[in-house]
Amino acid sequence: MAVNSKKIAVYALVVFALYVIITDPAKAADYVQIGFEGISNAAQAIGDFMTWVADGAKN
Repeated sequence: MAVNSKKIAVYALVVFALYVIITDPAKAADYVQIGFEGISNAAQAIGDFMTWVADGAKN
């Protein structure tokens, strides 16, 4: 039963993504940009943390 629920959730997500892309491509592009900015910010934060740890965890 869990596999069927997962398939349904993935299918619904794909249908929603296609709907947004078809009905409003500019807004879909904004969503993609926001997602990539979030990933970039997370990677930057991890890099800053690793640098802090490598420097001996000093202020």
